Amino acid sequence: MTTKLARRARRTAVVLLVGVALVVAAGGPAGADVPEGWSNPSAVDPWEAVLVLAGIPILLFLVITALVVIPGVIKGERFTPGGQATEDQWFGGPSKGTTALPAPDNDESKAGGASGRW
Repeated sequence: MTTKLARRARRTAVVLLVGVALVVAAGGPAGADVPEGWSNPSAVDPWEAVLVLAGIPILLFLVITALVVIPGVIKGERFTPGGQATEDQWFGGPSKGTTALPAPDNDESKAGGASGRW
């Protein structure tokens, strides 16, 4: 039993060491100098980076939101947290709602809406 456990522990240690070695080896080129012939750019101002990386997306968000909201405001629509109350709609049904439906004539009649039987 201990030999299986020892083999498994050795195998796990080898896999971990190989994984760590691969990560360290992959990071080696990141420490290289700038190749000859390439320009050496100047440092980026932190405020300029914030404006480009955060300011532009926020500006786009505000512009898109305004383009969506302004037409509704011009039409006089209200924006409420629960949404706008709408009237019930029945496409293709009677124009006066369920009051225009015929009532059943007798017990055998199928008029008057839905019915369920068990």
